[in-house]
Amino acid sequence: MKYLNLLVIALFTLYIGNIHAQEKKLYKIHTVAFYNLENLFDTINDPGKLDEFSPMMELRTNRGIVYKRKVRNMARVIADIGYKVTHNKPAIIGVSEIENQEVLEDLVSDSLLRDTDYGIVHFDSPDARGIDVGLLYQKRLFIPVYTSKHTLKIYDDANKKRIYTRDQLLVSGELEGEMIHIIVNHWPSRRGGETRSRPKRMAAAKLNKYLIDSLQVINPYAKVFIMGDLNDDPTNMSIKNILKAKKDKKEVLLKGLYNPFENFYRNGLGTTAYRDTWSLFDQIIITKPLLKKDYSSFRFYKAGIFNEGYLFHKDGRYKGYPLRSFSNGRFTNGYSDHLPAYVFVIREVR
Repeated sequence: MKYLNLLVIALFTLYIGNIHAQEKKLYKIHTVAFYNLENLFDTINDPGKLDEFSPMMELRTNRGIVYKRKVRNMARVIADIGYKVTHNKPAIIGVSEIENQEVLEDLVSDSLLRDTDYGIVHFDSPDARGIDVGLLYQKRLFIPVYTSKHTLKIYDDANKKRIYTRDQLLVSGELEGEMIHIIVNHWPSRRGGETRSRPKRMAAAKLNKYLIDSLQVINPYAKVFIMGDLNDDPTNMSIKNILKAKKDKKEVLLKGLYNPFENFYRNGLGTTAYRDTWSLFDQIIITKPLLKKDYSSFRFYKAGIFNEGYLFHKDGRYKGYPLRSFSNGRFTNGYSDHLPAYVFVIREVR
């Protein structure tokens, strides 16, 4: 009964905004989102990882208390993404900067998310610090059919040694009976400078393109969501030259990609800030079949950056910046240095 009530509210909300030329229609709506959780690490030192360099392990006291607060803060944000429109939590949300399966289990068990009954897709990655990506999904809405991780092999340009970084996660499954594919990313950072580190993200984009091409060989009409912290803006070479993502829907060909976040970026919006400059590293890019106007199946409706007021510093030196969890070796009781990105998908209810 609770689910039915939520569904009716979501349908009614969208119904009001979709009256065209005396034609009235009802739509079902879901949120598909991505969120960098900023070092969601547990309090246990794993000898197989360099997790001792995580902000959580660098705390000298009260790690257990801080961990619980960090989990609660992440749960609060996830519960709020898209809620004002859908009156429901995200149907699917990709996450990054997590340490392991256990922190995700603690997250979905938080009282703010427990009733939603989120499932988890996670693989350990070879990242030196143990940083992984993962996917959460509402079990009553989405059924994973195939999951896989894909290793990105990159090398240091000076000593030619391999750099161990995050895998790319591919999840294929049915969203209320419709097959979709999600690729969750956390591309290499800009450590050493944007220019020097650029080839590493170009390599990440090429792996992404390989995965997308593989899906489209099987089905040219595959509905694919490419999401993640790409550590590049929508106008950088990795996205424009390798993925060839377009900012204009009309320019997207059958096997092409549409990036609704490029126009946000060109208008000065971002998901993370550094030295008074906003970057839009967190994006969700989609394939052409999600842009069709036939709403008998799920299609893209609109995109957004989740920017509720509580996610920002209210005063001081960093006023207007995202209120991150860790700063100067202490826990701020904040959230993340990244804002979540999301898209809505809708389907007509006949």
